[in-house]
Amino acid sequence: MTELFRLRNFAATDAQSIAQNANHFEIWKGVRDIFPFPYTLSDAESFIAYANSTLTERIFAIEVDGSAVGAIGLHFKNDIYRYCGEVGYWIGPNFKGRGITTGAVGQIVSMAFKDYNLLRLYAEVFENNIASARVLEKNGFSLEAKFNSAIYKDNCVQNLLVFSKTNPTWEPKNL
Repeated sequence: MTELFRLRNFAATDAQSIAQNANHFEIWKGVRDIFPFPYTLSDAESFIAYANSTLTERIFAIEVDGSAVGAIGLHFKNDIYRYCGEVGYWIGPNFKGRGITTGAVGQIVSMAFKDYNLLRLYAEVFENNIASARVLEKNGFSLEAKFNSAIYKDNCVQNLLVFSKTNPTWEPKNL
């Protein structure tokens, strides 16, 4: 059953909750190394400032019961990929398995296709992150590629899975 949540812009007051929910080795193992561990209050403050100022991404807080417990973002591509975007997300361990991330991905897909007129979305998932792959599959993403021995994380070589979804109603605009 999906718990109530909402996507919203970050506020400076979210820093403590973000630091608390992000500071888990389990999360760090499933994300890129730019995501620090341990995750400090200073890291959260820097991330929130970035999320609220970037022009190449649209990053939202995942809010549950008034607290920011995770993040989801849409990274816009450019040049010949200008109608494509990459989706990324994480949520605090106490909120996993409740349908929140699945719902958040569904909302970001809808926004990407309707508000930003994107043709294609993709997400990269470490092969051992089965839950994240399942979130994408529940939202209609298909496994597009498997890159063998593509990443090195936590002293381990891993395969990388790429999932994608295309906008069935897409039409080029402003070309």
